[in-house]
Amino acid sequence: MTTFRGLATIRYHADNLDAARAWYTEVLGVEPYFVREEYIEFRLGDHLQEFGISRTPSAPAGVVAYWHVDDVDAAMARLLKLGAKEHEPLRDYGDFRAGAVLDPFGNILGVMHNPHYVQMQARDESGRAASGS
Repeated sequence: MTTFRGLATIRYHADNLDAARAWYTEVLGVEPYFVREEYIEFRLGDHLQEFGISRTPSAPAGVVAYWHVDDVDAAMARLLKLGAKEHEPLRDYGDFRAGAVLDPFGNILGVMHNPHYVQMQARDESGRAASGS
């Protein structure tokens, strides 16, 4: 069974990615660490969570929450088998792989295998082990 381990990335949409990059850089006070033609991503907060913006003309406004899974292909296949409809096919984004479905209720559910999530989890676990927590 696929385990949803935690939120990996939150993604917004923008039809003008350059304008969104400038605006969010000003709002957040940091430059995106990951930049592609169709996608940018920032790391924020105490655990360096990922916040992405995708160039998506005519897409509905809103958020896609991507849950980290160890096997994204199996997770997508299971979601589709359970009645979800493909919203975004699985694709590779450099080091990570993600896709999204519409659940039976019309919500967008994203799944992702994200090495950054795994690194942060290992860092958190090693810190707890070192402190005896």
